[in-house]
Amino acid sequence: MEASATAPATPAPESPEANPNPARWGVMPLSSADAAALAVEMGQGGAYMGAGLRAVSSDAEDASVADRRTISAEAYNTWKPPGIQGVDVSSWQPGIDWDGQFNQGARFAYVKATEGTTYTNPEYHNQYNGSRSAGMIRGAYHFATPSTSSGADQARYFVSRGGGWSADGITLPPLLDIEYNPYQALGNTCYNMSATQMVTWIRDFSNTMVALTGRKPAIYTTTDWWKTCTANNGGFSDHPLHLASYATSPGTLPNGWSAYSIWQYSPEGPYVGDSNVWNGTYSQLKAFAYGRPLSAGEHAVSTLAEAMPLGAPLYSTVCGIRDNGCYQGFRNGEILWSPATGAHTSRAGAIRSLYRQMGAENSLLGYPTSGEQCGLRDGGCYQMFQGGAILWSFKTGAQLSRHGAIREAWAAGNFENGALGYPTGNEICGLRDNGCYQSYQHGQIHWSPKTGAHPTRNGAIRSTWAAGGYESGVLGYPTGSESCGLKDGGCSQAFQNGQVHWSNATGAYATRGGAIRSLWLALKSENGVLGYPLSSEICGLKDSGCYQSFQHGQIHWSAGTGAQPTRNGAIRNEWAGSGYENGVLGFPTGPETCGLRDNGCYQSFQGGQIHWSPATGAQPTKGAISAHWAQSGWENGPLGYPTGRETCSAGNECTQTFQRGTLTWTPTTGVTRR
Repeated sequence: MEASATAPATPAPESPEANPNPARWGVMPLSSADAAALAVEMGQGGAYMGAGLRAVSSDAEDASVADRRTISAEAYNTWKPPGIQGVDVSSWQPGIDWDGQFNQGARFAYVKATEGTTYTNPEYHNQYNGSRSAGMIRGAYHFATPSTSSGADQARYFVSRGGGWSADGITLPPLLDIEYNPYQALGNTCYNMSATQMVTWIRDFSNTMVALTGRKPAIYTTTDWWKTCTANNGGFSDHPLHLASYATSPGTLPNGWSAYSIWQYSPEGPYVGDSNVWNGTYSQLKAFAYGRPLSAGEHAVSTLAEAMPLGAPLYSTVCGIRDNGCYQGFRNGEILWSPATGAHTSRAGAIRSLYRQMGAENSLLGYPTSGEQCGLRDGGCYQMFQGGAILWSFKTGAQLSRHGAIREAWAAGNFENGALGYPTGNEICGLRDNGCYQSYQHGQIHWSPKTGAHPTRNGAIRSTWAAGGYESGVLGYPTGSESCGLKDGGCSQAFQNGQVHWSNATGAYATRGGAIRSLWLALKSENGVLGYPLSSEICGLKDSGCYQSFQHGQIHWSAGTGAQPTRNGAIRNEWAGSGYENGVLGFPTGPETCGLRDNGCYQSFQGGQIHWSPATGAQPTKGAISAHWAQSGWENGPLGYPTGRETCSAGNECTQTFQRGTLTWTPTTGVTRR
């Protein structure tokens, strides 16, 4: 595998030639001169594996194309067969940019460890560990010099200097590089060994490797050398074949093998060293490294990782996590798999950070059910999980949207494209009545078992609800969404204990559950005579009464009178002038009633009435004078409407004028007419 700088581009095995040392046949001591010559050449000579393009320093202008070996631009190979790409390297390639090779597509590497029983690659540890750090599955190879020592001796030397194997999924089986003899001191192409001796030597090496590592070695060779030096022996078909064939197809295989495992297709690019391709999928390469079939989870993770969207793997697939799942870490994230969800990526970034912070698959989110998807509104991204989603945007960061009523309400509003925008915080529970809420860019969604989930949008209605203590205030939780298109362009939203109405002219005010609100609704709310509310309900009046102002009047309530409206106008002004409920009339006991004689109106109060007509204006009547007037037929009687208020003197004489007369009252005479 390791070649001199003058090795031919296409191996052409030599014909057996005269033995320069006729006394040497098989494994026999070298002459002192041959041993000295071999010691000088060892590790530098003309074998083919590892003798491809030289490495370049990481500051090269283009590490994938720059000069690694003295070849012309025309000779540089850019073609590669489809499949999982890999490399093999030796001391010819110091200072390899392994990350660059990985980014170029290489997924596995064979690194020369030893040769014979006297040579160790000085670059071995850098190359073996460097390829692994870049994310490649790597293994070690031994260049055989069969005539210098036994197969067992060379196997032991190889294993003691890095040629072992472990079933960790990142280590390829040990590889025996047995090919053309590059050393004149060792004789001809077949090391002056007969086919029988060569087969015996290979078998000795293999058996020893199995004893030391538990794994049969792969065999690197060419079809021609195998024919020439083993008489095309078919007894090694149970060993993986690493075939060297520099053409556009692997060609005829050595006897016994029906398929190759790895094909070394070029020593001159596109990769550093020699370029190789694995005969299968990435998951099959992983199984080759493990030495066993992959589990369902390992297979799924490896299949998804074949395109390597997350960069170099950091370790092998780990299984046995929650719900019999598996995962594998990469430089730019993870792949997670479970039987229920399949395999999905978890890409490095804000979404993954929040996912891990929450406990990853052990959290309420469980396993991912999709990859990260971007291109949302405002450049946002999201990823789906078993328990919900994580969404991210530049303005909001990463936030959880877990499955449930709140997320469903947000979805019904068209997710981030709706009125609420992106979530700005996670769902928070423990509110009144076991409720929960979640904040968004433009509002919140609140949920309770009794009311379900409903949004409150940023704006006047929500501000009014917030000022009242949110769900802990008198209104409680929302029971519907904000609804617009009301009279005068108004909007309203319903809550457990009332509503908030808004119009541009009035602002937002609540009408809370109770007699005042019931009466307002009976009067057709904002569409009725009172219009929109102008204040909240205010209590603490005389006799524990309450009132609320509206565009066109008020509603007053007391325990003794119930809820009664007073409309803006002359009657209400007269009552206001008398001191409202604190005056002599007290609370209203009925609504304003019109349709009287001469288009008049009246309203009753605890202490009397107020009558109005266009001719007389609004005048109150009370006490005995009012009772006498009533007996005479009110405004329909001989007196007509009152034309002034009742006035009393220091002598307790009271009078009130009417359209057609005056009524006077004294304690002794009662009511008399003048």
